Amino acid sequence: MALHWIDVLILILFYAAVLSLGLSKRRRGNTSEDYFLAGRNLPWWIIGISIVAANISTEQFVGMAGQGAGRSGLAVSAWQLTGSIGIVLVAFFFLPRFLKAGIYTMPEYLEYRYNPLARSLMSIATVVIYATVTITAVLYSGGLTLHTVFGIPLHYAVRGIGLIAAVYTVWGGLAAVAWADLLQGGALLLGGVITLVVGLHAAGGIPSFLEHNADRLHMILPAGHPELPWTVLIGGMWIPIFYYCGLNQFIVQRTLAARDLRQGQLGILFAAALWIVIPFAIVMPGIIAVQLYGDKLAGASDQAYPMLIRNLMPTGFRGLIFAALAGAVISTLSSMLNSASTLFTIDLYARHIRPKATQAHLVRVGRAMTILFLVIGMMLAPALADPRFKGVFSFIQEFQGYISPGILAAFVFGFLFRRAPAAAGVSSLVLSPVIYGSLQLGWGHVAYLHRMLITFLMVCLVMGLITIIRPLQKPRILPVKQDFDTRPSPPVLALGIAVIFMVIAFFIVFR
Repeated sequence: MALHWIDVLILILFYAAVLSLGLSKRRRGNTSEDYFLAGRNLPWWIIGISIVAANISTEQFVGMAGQGAGRSGLAVSAWQLTGSIGIVLVAFFFLPRFLKAGIYTMPEYLEYRYNPLARSLMSIATVVIYATVTITAVLYSGGLTLHTVFGIPLHYAVRGIGLIAAVYTVWGGLAAVAWADLLQGGALLLGGVITLVVGLHAAGGIPSFLEHNADRLHMILPAGHPELPWTVLIGGMWIPIFYYCGLNQFIVQRTLAARDLRQGQLGILFAAALWIVIPFAIVMPGIIAVQLYGDKLAGASDQAYPMLIRNLMPTGFRGLIFAALAGAVISTLSSMLNSASTLFTIDLYARHIRPKATQAHLVRVGRAMTILFLVIGMMLAPALADPRFKGVFSFIQEFQGYISPGILAAFVFGFLFRRAPAAAGVSSLVLSPVIYGSLQLGWGHVAYLHRMLITFLMVCLVMGLITIIRPLQKPRILPVKQDFDTRPSPPVLALGIAVIFMVIAFFIVFR
């Protein structure tokens, strides 16, 4: 799809604004807190839009729309909708603990609760997954989308995305990332809504869309469905949801940078409300693409969203859609790069390699690791074209299954059972990839969400046995760096309940 000079101008102006805003908003201090946590001074509205921008990438535009066009239909929206509920619960039950302890990273909490080994194990596992799976997948899906829609060679698209993300991420840290997300998050939501409106018009309007796609507009799928049976909604889906929303560094890092608990909770609730838009902005356009171009999408459902844009977007909107798609991948990529470098620098380098490193030195290491992780992702990204990975979205979720059940078990078990010893936390992190990998080899035909649930339950069983045999003599006392009332204020609680009811209503309407 050729770009008119007006579209090119819109694109150039947009990214000039993104880079200018990102670079100008970097923290002026030279401490690790300034660089990695924006000086713990982010307001709620920046936190909310930044979470959305970090979460929504071309893995959603390509992967979720592709699954919507494939066997899952609208039910793939369950990821975002249950995520809205999950992140509300995180705001009320997880975030107060983390902010009171004043932590930089999620693994840091495990050291306070268990021991330094638990922290190191989670850090290493998370950094490896970021470098080899999530960053790689974001680069590949972003490059593929821009190649498919606009004809840009794949390697140029990947390099361009990486370069823009690296410029302000390396220079400005989390503050630059969060403020740049303000523009990119707005663009991707607006671009998604425009695509839906144009697609519905081409499909003959809402009545025609509903009539032609009645079999794809169900949130509840049969128990025998190979990817999203209804049973995962009350079981396995909550494992990656709580891990992703509450323990995944690149999402939670923004809330750790909040000015106070209220700002952090409001930011999370704002993001939860915006996530409810995703079924309309991403999944339904994928379904529209099947209605319009079903014969061309046979065996290539990941092409649904790009094909819709290439064939329907009028001149004048193409620059905005290009900015939205590029912004989706750049914002997510910059967030992952920043979080991966935070984990490596704070949890591994500062703890085990240079414990006496100065703050300025840690910032330099963080910048260097950002570049290194980007290079690794660029080298690995082309391999994802292999059909055996079953699409970008499935690739990410499958490999996250190796670590998410064990990490979630370590945190939740530690929250609930104060006498769980260090051995219990360490065992959860060690056993999770072993159990999940064994289930993948033996029960590969079973939905991966069921395998995640089985792994989680088995890990919790082992943790329980260890706790019964060798409980702590007295609970570990966690640090308190910020003392505040952990109960949510009535308005914040009301907003959270409202979001949960909106999600439930969506499931009822499209059951």
